[in-house]
Amino acid sequence: MNRACIYAKDVQRITGKSEKSGQRLLNKIKKELGKENHQFITTDEFADYSGIAVDVIREYLVE
Repeated sequence: MNRACIYAKDVQRITGKSEKSGQRLLNKIKKELGKENHQFITTDEFADYSGIAVDVIREYLVE
């Protein structure tokens, strides 16, 4: 079973950018989706925003 939410460290692994850049990107996505700070970004939401296939994202989430 895979995780449903994305963290900054995941964004770092997927994109190759810094963890801080991952945090900024997740905050930007939250703002665009109208989410509050305590809410999470799902893999589907990240896939829609980034244009990366959900299957590719889930490969990076396997622990």
